Amino acid sequence: MPRTLDSQITMEKTPSYFVTREAPRRISSMSRDTKLIVVVRNPVTRAISDYTQTLSKRPDIPSFEELAFKNRSLGEVDTSWNAIRIGMYTLHLEHWLQYFRLSQFHFVSGEKLITDPAGELGRVQDFLGLKRIVTDKHFYFNKTKGFPCLKKPESSGSPRCLGKSKGRTHVQIDRDVIEQLRDFYRPFNVKFYEMVGHDFRWD
Repeated sequence: MPRTLDSQITMEKTPSYFVTREAPRRISSMSRDTKLIVVVRNPVTRAISDYTQTLSKRPDIPSFEELAFKNRSLGEVDTSWNAIRIGMYTLHLEHWLQYFRLSQFHFVSGEKLITDPAGELGRVQDFLGLKRIVTDKHFYFNKTKGFPCLKKPESSGSPRCLGKSKGRTHVQIDRDVIEQLRDFYRPFNVKFYEMVGHDFRWD
């Protein structure tokens, strides 16, 4: 991490930190006072999105259903598949809480980041102790992508939108498969809501 003045906040982001076993210990050894921001979304949607991204790079992989279940007729979900395991948020958070206090975390709703980006970023700014500078006027909705884009000052060119790998149309998954996964994740979600004190309404 670069050297930071008392008046500055240094930020670093990597999607895999939250699910990487060694990350909490390493970050804690660097700074016990680190503030942690985690973007979470409905784990079923997240798993399908993960699969869609992988499929775009490796079109020969097995179907979503084959990867998600050890035994579909018994409803036995394969928790060793990363796309499934990542959405079991309580498992990861419990490990992080061995090194950091819950008050050091802020959880961003991935769904609301799309529907109300200014509101979500307002709460992030509050968490970081910053004045609310980023507001509604900094965003516009890109209908082609289906996501909000960040406006830039006139002098700095085009707005900042998500890259080509984001906003892909998800693979169509059988409704029964989605329901089975919802049932699987439900107890994990409820426990996660209780742990963080917020209901993300994923059901």
